[in-house]
Amino acid sequence: MHPGLKAIVFDWAGTMIDFGSRAPVVALCRVFEQAGVPIREAEARADMGMAKRDHIRALLGNPRVAKTWAARHGGAASEGDVAALFGSIGPMMREAARDCAELIPGAADIAGRLQDRGVAVGSCTGYTREMMVDILPRAAEQGYRPDMLVCAGETPQGRPSPLMLWKNLVELGAWPASACVKVDDAEVGIAEGRAAGVWTVGVAASGNALGLSREALAALAPEDRAERIARARAILTDAGAHVVIDTVADLPTALRELPIG
Repeated sequence: MHPGLKAIVFDWAGTMIDFGSRAPVVALCRVFEQAGVPIREAEARADMGMAKRDHIRALLGNPRVAKTWAARHGGAASEGDVAALFGSIGPMMREAARDCAELIPGAADIAGRLQDRGVAVGSCTGYTREMMVDILPRAAEQGYRPDMLVCAGETPQGRPSPLMLWKNLVELGAWPASACVKVDDAEVGIAEGRAAGVWTVGVAASGNALGLSREALAALAPEDRAERIARARAILTDAGAHVVIDTVADLPTALRELPIG
């Protein structure tokens, strides 16, 4: 661990839990299907990491989804429609997240080692506090207990603004930003870290950019697996990540590459 490191703020789904970031996709697809406007998995993943209300709004702005919505409902989606979909997604997110709350291998060990060395461990998520109700005890049972959690809706703006990340650092008393790191699997989370002025580490193999469970990824032919991980790495690099790793278990290697402090 870098001696100048003060804090690391982790994303949740696709970074520390839920290999492949599957829960949000399942919930979004269900809620749009119930509204009579089925969406594709790729469309659900396009703005992953946003607060769920903002994510729903972005999906309704997708040209294909907007056209299908207008045909099904007789006009363009309104803010009332956004609110109605958001109101429906909470229970679906809780159910999906509960089913996908397994920690990514290495997550608890890495967080525990950081905390043992006096490094603050923060976390933020596009999930609301209600959506995290079942996840937090499941994560604790598996050995992951971050020092801080900031959820969607608890700052005036969500990602890609830096406010959730800054709130973590303020509450943790961690500064300067150059001594802090954000770890995330989604482009919007990398943008959050860059906007906050911290070092950013992208997570490719376990995250949204690749979007496969650990078992599905392992089942791929080696050449196909390597190619898909390379594409996910390129997406996060293009988003501005200072370093990209496969999973959180590789974080010590990334920290050695960063001029923290």
